[in-house]
Amino acid sequence: MPRAAAARHSQFQLIEEGRIPMFQGDSIRVSALDDGFVELCFDRKDDAINKFDKRTVSELQRAITSASAHEGLRGVLITSAKQSFIVGADIGGFGALFSKPQQEVMSSNMASNRVFHALEELPVPVVVAINGFALGGGLEAALAADYRVMAQDAQVGLPEVKLGLFPGFGGTVRLPRVAGIEVALRWILGGEPSRAPAAEKARVVDFIASPESLRDTSLDVLRSAARGELGWRARRSAKLGPVQIEGGDTNAVFEEAKRTLVARMPKHQPAAMSALELLREAMSLDRDGALALEAAAFAKIAKTQAAGSLVQIFLSEQQVKKTAKRHASSGRRVQRAAVVGAGIMGGGIAFTSASRGIPVMMKDIAQGQLDLGIGEARKLLGKQVTAGRLAQDKADGVLASIVPQLNYQEFNTADVIVEAVVENLQIKHKVLRELEDAGRPDAVIASNTSSLRIDDLAAPLARPENFVGMHFFNPVPMMPLVEVIRGAKTSDAAVGTVVSYALSMGKTPIVVRDGPGFLVNRILTPYMQAFGRLLADGADYQQVDAAMEAFGWPMGPAYLNDVVGMDTGVHVGEIISAGFPERLRRTWKDPLQVMVAHARLGQKNGLGFYRYEISPTGKPVKHPDPVAVVLLQEVQTNGPSTFTDVEIVERMMLPLIIESALCLEEGVVASAAELDMALLLGVGLPSYLGGALKYADWLGLDRVIELSERYAALGPQYRATPTMRSMARERRKYY
Repeated sequence: MPRAAAARHSQFQLIEEGRIPMFQGDSIRVSALDDGFVELCFDRKDDAINKFDKRTVSELQRAITSASAHEGLRGVLITSAKQSFIVGADIGGFGALFSKPQQEVMSSNMASNRVFHALEELPVPVVVAINGFALGGGLEAALAADYRVMAQDAQVGLPEVKLGLFPGFGGTVRLPRVAGIEVALRWILGGEPSRAPAAEKARVVDFIASPESLRDTSLDVLRSAARGELGWRARRSAKLGPVQIEGGDTNAVFEEAKRTLVARMPKHQPAAMSALELLREAMSLDRDGALALEAAAFAKIAKTQAAGSLVQIFLSEQQVKKTAKRHASSGRRVQRAAVVGAGIMGGGIAFTSASRGIPVMMKDIAQGQLDLGIGEARKLLGKQVTAGRLAQDKADGVLASIVPQLNYQEFNTADVIVEAVVENLQIKHKVLRELEDAGRPDAVIASNTSSLRIDDLAAPLARPENFVGMHFFNPVPMMPLVEVIRGAKTSDAAVGTVVSYALSMGKTPIVVRDGPGFLVNRILTPYMQAFGRLLADGADYQQVDAAMEAFGWPMGPAYLNDVVGMDTGVHVGEIISAGFPERLRRTWKDPLQVMVAHARLGQKNGLGFYRYEISPTGKPVKHPDPVAVVLLQEVQTNGPSTFTDVEIVERMMLPLIIESALCLEEGVVASAAELDMALLLGVGLPSYLGGALKYADWLGLDRVIELSERYAALGPQYRATPTMRSMARERRKYY
């Protein structure tokens, strides 16, 4: 139906429903109801959701003006025609806004807030009907109304802190005046959504209705308010002054919130603490004074590295999801799977598949391994049952859908077969040939390998087009990333089928090109080489760990090697370095090899860079070990040396940035967003960086080139690429 005709049809439908059109925009329409009531409905054209962008905020002002001009106006009902009320602000527009000077960001927020003022200052009661989700700006708009009616299945919240921000449309001002300072602290600093009962208990919403009766109930509330039965004027007046204190020690409330925040706040993400201080400072002011403080504080936090990075992560997640769905459309849906190898990885893959509703056969050559695999699945399910996340009968069903076996019986029923045997080319060749014989001709065979090239593995296969890499990260049930590796002969259908399978398992699949180390391990290799070179140059590994953890990594490189396993690190590092003999050559003695030579393998045998003892809860606890310090003297040919934490961070991070740039330039991965998301999900790169390439943008490529020249004597790992130099000259960025 043509757009103009559709608009006329919509108007006729409204008239039939007793709603007389008064204003029609692209995001909002206003209709006259009976008895002097007006409905303002959010209904964004050509979109499945409502969100606040510049257009919607502008239209809201015009819609309010239209409603207020209605003769005999007695009340305004605010609704949504979508499945959700308003999901928040238009995050895609944040980049352009945040790139402006701080004063302009503040002015923009103040201008938007004047629209919410106009809503709050209508001379009649305003009731909002909340369906689906009202998040961020959606809840902030609802807080400007006098009463909030919430559907039983809806959710509301202020999640901005997860984007490195806090509410900027009046949320820090109106929420404490509506629900009290304790609720405001909990909701704004935590960022979690709340369901209807919790929102009503917190006094954030006033009434709950069934989804079917939401509009009628909201209209009844509006009529009651218009008749003077609910005291809406007094309620509105309370929102215009300082926060009302209902007894108790407010300072104690803030100090307790601060202690909790310090204990769990991610490094280098200042938004939550800034919001706490803003709430403390603004609670004694009137609405307008508090809103001015909010606008200034929001503009300041919007210019931080964390805000820019976390917003980019949100946008990158959306891009990665769309890309994965596009790949999946080339494949087929997996109904049944098989896994060969019941070790830690194979067992984890089988469990994850079954727990997501995809039955799986798990084959091994040893009954003991099968027993271990099933035992691990039983233990993981038991934890979920104990925690109340899974009913026992459901857990039993998941376990029953994992079929352990010592042969290839019924492997010809599997859509995807995942090979997860030992990282040995000859053994994998033997198993892969067996899988081609045992499986259907159209079955996709995926190798879970972290270091062997897919083209090398595919060499003996009759159908290499059906072969693909599927690199899971350990522990499989917890780690979200799966690298899907396309070999030279891998078909789009095989890639699509494995991507579809990974999505069904709740994973984030990222398609990469075959090559030594694929993507994540390749990028991590020069980072680990930088650690080895630092130790060889005399650095203290405990200082390196402390510096990198202070920088934001969940664990420093020495501790990480202990967790992964020193022998594993040596093996993977050698394979990847051999693939790039010129650039990743090592000219120093490897500290990891020294550790392995002295049977110090890390947590797996209790001795590595650190010494480990098992806690009463069964977790390994690390302790400094003087023996490791003595052993490392073997690689420090010039003795110990002193480095600043800044030098340590620069020497560790620069090779990681340069290798990331190379991977993008060589087409190992299709986009900066996919590369950075792989690092964030696969190795725990600090979120406030936004990824290696986002971090390069934050530093500025001219600064990256400057660091490259300073450290160039350390080796090719530190030398920026010609493309990076060109981008620096032209002031270009990766995003």
